Amino acid sequence: MALTTAPDPTRRGTGTVRPRATRRGPGRIRHGDGPAGYVFLSPWLIGLMGVTAIPMLLSLYLSFTNYDVLTPWSEVRWVGLANYERMFTADPAYWQSVRVTLTFALVAVPLKLAAALGVALLLNRAWRGVGLFRGLFYLPSLLGGSVALAIVWVNMFNRDGAFNSLLGLVGVEGRPWVNDPDWALQTLMVLAVWQFGAPMVIFLAGLKQVPTELYEAAAVDGAGRLRRFRNVTLPMLSPVIFFNLVLETINGFQGFTAAFVLSNGTGGPVDSTLMYTLNLYITGFTDLEMGYASAMAWVFLVAIALITIVFFTTGRFWVHYADGDER
Repeated sequence: MALTTAPDPTRRGTGTVRPRATRRGPGRIRHGDGPAGYVFLSPWLIGLMGVTAIPMLLSLYLSFTNYDVLTPWSEVRWVGLANYERMFTADPAYWQSVRVTLTFALVAVPLKLAAALGVALLLNRAWRGVGLFRGLFYLPSLLGGSVALAIVWVNMFNRDGAFNSLLGLVGVEGRPWVNDPDWALQTLMVLAVWQFGAPMVIFLAGLKQVPTELYEAAAVDGAGRLRRFRNVTLPMLSPVIFFNLVLETINGFQGFTAAFVLSNGTGGPVDSTLMYTLNLYITGFTDLEMGYASAMAWVFLVAIALITIVFFTTGRFWVHYADGDER
């Protein structure tokens, strides 16, 4: 009697099809997931449109009008490039604010980064209690551009402030620093430099990534501390320096709170602290020339964008990455 075997359903050609398990990969979206995703994204989309995109477009439109807040929308008149022409040719206060802001950024930002890097180098050691010192140095940055800090700073540099009291101990006569047109802006620079905590922490993180083998090889070659700093530390830190430079430059141009508090919102004394953003605020919310203020805001935006482009364009010549890729 011949023996017969049942066909194996797992083998091909037997006529029996094995059911295939359906799998859904991680990138596969089930039917109905799309609307749910948009629901979860809706707070961000509403914020983007209502807080950023629509106000920006409205501001761009207003920059070509004579809108002054008190004028009804039905009476807003299109003036074309008149606001921009006035800004560049007939507004001395505008150019004063540009000079003050450029002076502040060109002086305060390099000093702030130098202070941050210097303190980071000192704190990049395994000393007892070094964590406490890192926290203390970072503390001023936590206060940020607060009004309370600006008020304390103004009181420190008044005629009867703590700074003049310290000068009196060594026989140096003080002066009303915040009321002196020659020194008011310098007090704001000192305040900005004092808040070096944020870039200091970033520099510390960068220093931790520098391989110790590079320092050991340089020491074997007879390089001293200064040479090791110049030939090892700075090149390895160049991406971090670039990052801090871009951020702090933008922050420097956006300085507002301290100048507002020091001058009581006027940019004084004698427009010596009239930062660009403070002048924009005065134009829009004190003089109520919102159309002109919108034009100032867009010029400011374009200027910041151009400065950032210059940084990224020139960065390829001095920013070095560990993998050798010059981005």
